[in-house]
Amino acid sequence: MKKTLVYILICCFVPLVQVFSQVQLVSNVHVLTMENDEVLKDQAILVENGKIVKILPMSEVGNYKGSTVIDGGGAYVFPGLAEFHSHIPVAQNGNTQLQEEAMWLYLANGVLRVRGMIGHASHLPLKERIDSGEIDGPRLYLSGPSFSGTSVSSAEQAAQMVRDEKAAGYDHLKLHPGLEMVEFLAISNTAKELDIPFGGHVSLNVGLEASLKGGYKSIEHMDGYVEALIPDYSKVLDPKQAGPFTMLLVKEADLSKLPELVKMTLETGAWIAPTLTLFDRYFGYKPAEEYRNIPEMKYMSAEQVQNWINAKTPYEDAGVLTKENVKPYLEFRNMLFMTLHQAGVPVLMTSDSPQVFNVPGFSIHHEIKLMSDAGMSNYEILKTGSVNPARYFDEEGEWGVIKNGASADFVLVKNNPLEDLETLKNPIAVVMRGEYFDQNRIQEELAKIEANHKR
Repeated sequence: MKKTLVYILICCFVPLVQVFSQVQLVSNVHVLTMENDEVLKDQAILVENGKIVKILPMSEVGNYKGSTVIDGGGAYVFPGLAEFHSHIPVAQNGNTQLQEEAMWLYLANGVLRVRGMIGHASHLPLKERIDSGEIDGPRLYLSGPSFSGTSVSSAEQAAQMVRDEKAAGYDHLKLHPGLEMVEFLAISNTAKELDIPFGGHVSLNVGLEASLKGGYKSIEHMDGYVEALIPDYSKVLDPKQAGPFTMLLVKEADLSKLPELVKMTLETGAWIAPTLTLFDRYFGYKPAEEYRNIPEMKYMSAEQVQNWINAKTPYEDAGVLTKENVKPYLEFRNMLFMTLHQAGVPVLMTSDSPQVFNVPGFSIHHEIKLMSDAGMSNYEILKTGSVNPARYFDEEGEWGVIKNGASADFVLVKNNPLEDLETLKNPIAVVMRGEYFDQNRIQEELAKIEANHKR
């Protein structure tokens, strides 16, 4: 088991001495516990063996002289963020470099929980290495290989695939388009028997209503809602008329049907994973080439960036991604997002990274801005990346909050995130399982990743 590495900080977050300790006190901080929207001023957090033991006022710090003291310098502490729709890289011939880089890109951006949504066998040992302390990274929740029109050939095979993924140790199932109703029902029924959650895209031959009533726990990309609102479903089934994610039909949506869909979502207990930044970047009208040299692309290989450009360019060449088509579509998605949220449908923080122009960790901050622009409050945004993901996996109180007994996973930032979301982009320090990573360590790891992909 790896020992807990901490830094003694005197001021300005400059590390002077590295020491090993199982008991540490992060002092002189303001704490946003996320149990409510109040900030506890001038506090200290006592951590022992990776757990939060106590939150105490600074006046009581003198009672813990045996602890390693980390001076937080007046920083604000919150439980960190989540990326609950990620595509974790696959280890190629045993080479785990891209996986380990992605884990550090998440940590460097204050992302401490990741739900993988396209599974691969190489993800399971990655999770084990992180859990054991062999390598650094956020806590992982893994979906298995996806269920789709190409991976599923019959109801019987689909049911066996569910059993196999549960037995392998995956936490979740991911559904992609192309499933027939009988196949979907086999997946649904078997998953319920084995108590493994599932979610994903909504297959056109299944539809939103059957997906919700069949037990989808999360609707990724808010998939299926636009399609369910189109009066002439034959147009939805025609990709030339519908466009990507039914973009070209959004003006035909019958909004009188939306209240019933919202009610059904609430009744079935489904969650939404909006991935607003995926649509803003992949299907937005900003040209693909303009993303090539934006700052965070230096952490991705030239080949990966080119692949993303190649993925978007055909839509541009076909005249699909014009401002006339895209603007009303994105506005509709914002309306749908806020309608579901304001009705009480729980939301997960998701950005679909690494997908087209969404670099791990960095893309979460794009998602946060888009959620804010759509009208969600700062506190509710932070909930989507902390309290809500813990609730999703029935682990409320174990993480995603700063409280006695919770895992010592939290982030220090300069300003109060309830007032300034931009502060989330520059963590002063990240604490993961009680291990303290200061700004120097974060920048050191980012520099290594950049050097690996030098243009």
